[in-house]
Amino acid sequence: MLALTRKTRSLLPDITLSVTVPHILPLDQQVHLAEALVQAGANIIQTEGGTSSKPVHGGSLGLVEKAAPTLAAAYEISRAVNVPVLCASGLSSVTAPMAIAAGAAGVGVGSAINQLNSEVAMVAAVRSLVEALSMSRASVAI
Repeated sequence: MLALTRKTRSLLPDITLSVTVPHILPLDQQVHLAEALVQAGANIIQTEGGTSSKPVHGGSLGLVEKAAPTLAAAYEISRAVNVPVLCASGLSSVTAPMAIAAGAAGVGVGSAINQLNSEVAMVAAVRSLVEALSMSRASVAI
């Protein structure tokens, strides 16, 4: 990953380069890799992990269990690097505000939207996420 990041940066010096840290690494190694990726020229670090978690519970607790790996990575990595951290993988309207609270500058919810079977469902899901994030930011401002 480091070699690819360096090569990409050398070929495209002016682009914004976002690199995803693999969730299969232990958390401390994710942090070290993120630091090295920033040194190599990454402008954004993305976390992942929700697709590999196996929630035990249903409902909101299950959603938190599913997002736990990427939330933990966002928390640790955002404190170690001086670039924005994008928290992605396994997020929902319940856990997206948690990602911001953990230190992420933004959230990625591609598959949460792409797997829906209609445009109406996609719009509703995005609206729910925006609402959840807006409410969490409003409560922080109070």
